[in-house]
Formats: sequence, structure tokens, C-alpha cells
Amino acid sequence: MPFAQAAGHRLEYRRLEGTHPPIVMLHEGLGSVSMWKRFPEEVARATGHEVWVYSRYGHGESDPLAGPRQPRYMHDEALDALPEFLKSLGIERPMLLGHSDGASIALIYAGANPQALAGLIVLAPHVFVEDRSTRSIAATGKAYFTTDLRVKLARHHRDVDPVFRGWNDIWLHPDFRRWNIEEYLPSIGVPVLAVQGRDDEYGTMEQVRRIAQAIPRTTVVEIENCGHSPHRDQPELVLAAICKFVPDCQS
Repeated sequence: MPFAQAAGHRLEYRRLEGTHPPIVMLHEGLGSVSMWKRFPEEVARATGHEVWVYSRYGHGESDPLAGPRQPRYMHDEALDALPEFLKSLGIERPMLLGHSDGASIALIYAGANPQALAGLIVLAPHVFVEDRSTRSIAATGKAYFTTDLRVKLARHHRDVDPVFRGWNDIWLHPDFRRWNIEEYLPSIGVPVLAVQGRDDEYGTMEQVRRIAQAIPRTTVVEIENCGHSPHRDQPELVLAAICKFVPDCQS
């Protein structure tokens, strides 16, 4: 796996060839390159687009975390690390495809850099903190120490405990309850595909509704029998929605 340098850290990445402009994929709060599994290949094959996927600082085989996360960690990723990552690899005007935390990072980046993107695909995005989110994250924290969750996550991260604690602790920190990125939404002028599972244990439909209210060119896809990972729970429906959406981003 090759590495790029961004915000002072080595980040593992993977590139899948394609004949159409680049899609850059941003993983969830506990994700990594390997945790996407076959989905990057499926996106590349279905759309014909070049696909880039990378592990953020602390995740996968990228440099391990040196300290706890801060409440603005997603802002830091969107405003500092992601621009440097794109510049280091010569990726210009990509489409961003983010899941959960990665979707929030994509929205922040798009709001701060309105001319830099072709489009946005956000799966189970967060734009504010809900009680449902914190309840489920607290339950996941218990599961990490009482089930095989830690073993499963350790397959995808060089140093799994800081990854988990960095995500779990900051989302449950009292200061994080005020986290909100809605100020970035009105500046986003590119087309947005917002996909939300009806059974998402970490967020409600209100997340994508607020995105649609603030960004006129938003297409909302609600999926039944689908939790927090639409690309794993209903991959065929998600791929179909992406394939329908991406031509709008090339106009």
C-alpha cells in the first residue's frame, strides 16, 4: 500500500483506475481503507470513475494517533489534512464520497472550498449531534470491551485502541454535544446525493432533511431495512443511486 504525506502524517491510500474524473472516498469514524472492503471496486466498476480511498491519521496503516481527539477533529481533517492529501497526489476537482464522519468531513470541505469539487455523495451524514447518536455510541463503547468487536476492528487498524477511544470518547464528551456544521451547508453549490437508512442507529432522517433544506441541488435517498452503513446493508440500491447521480456532476 503506498503512502501520501498530509498535515504532518503518513497516510495509506489506494487508487483504482477509471476513465472518468476522480472520486475520493472518506471513511467512517472507525473506518480505514480495508474496512471499505469491496465497495471501492464496486464504485469504480459501476461508474467508470477513477477512485481514491485512504485511511485518515490514526486509522488503518496510517500513522497512529499520538493523543486524544479534539472536538474539532473533523474540521481539522476537512480544512487541513484533506486539502494537503489531494494536493500531494495531484487530485483536482474530485467528487467526494463520505460515510458517517467521512460524510461530515466532505460537507465541511465542500462548504469551505465551494469551487474545488464536482459533487458530493454523503452516506449517513452527521451535521449535528442527536441523542440517538450518543446513546448508540455509548452502547458501542460497552460492546468494545464485552464482545468480539475489538478483535474485528483490530484486523483493520495498526493500533486499534486509540482509534476506538478517539472516536468513542470525543463523541461522548460534554463539549461535543454542541458540535454542528450547518454553517457550511449554504455555501455548497455542487450537486449532493444524501443517502440515509431508515433504521440508522446513529442518526435520524433529520440529518439529511437539514442538508436538503440548505443545499438546493440535493437528492435525498431514503432506504428501508437499512442501518448506519447503507453501502453494506443495501449495496445494490446505493450503487444504483450513485450511478444515477454521477452524470449530473460532470455537466
